[in-house]
Amino acid sequence: MNLDRAVLTVAGTVTLVSALLAAVVSPWWLLLTAFVGLNLLQSSFTGFCPAAIILRRLGVPGGCAFTDTRPAQTSETVQA
Repeated sequence: MNLDRAVLTVAGTVTLVSALLAAVVSPWWLLLTAFVGLNLLQSSFTGFCPAAIILRRLGVPGGCAFTDTRPAQTSETVQA
C-alpha cells in the first residue's frame, strides 16, 4: 500500500466511524466528519496533508499525490 491509498483509507475509516458515532452516541461527532472533509479539500488545493506526514514517518512508501514539489537540484543548476 502506498501513501496515497493509506491517506484515503484513513480518511474513509475516520469518516465512517464518526458517522456511526453520530448515529449512536451524539450528533456532535459529525464535526469530525466535517473536519476530515475540509482537510481533504484543502489538501487537494495545497498538497499539504498532516495524515500523509504522519504515515510517511511511519514508513509507508510514497505515492504520486504527496510528493515533494520543490524542483530537484541538479549539477546544472548548481553551476549556473
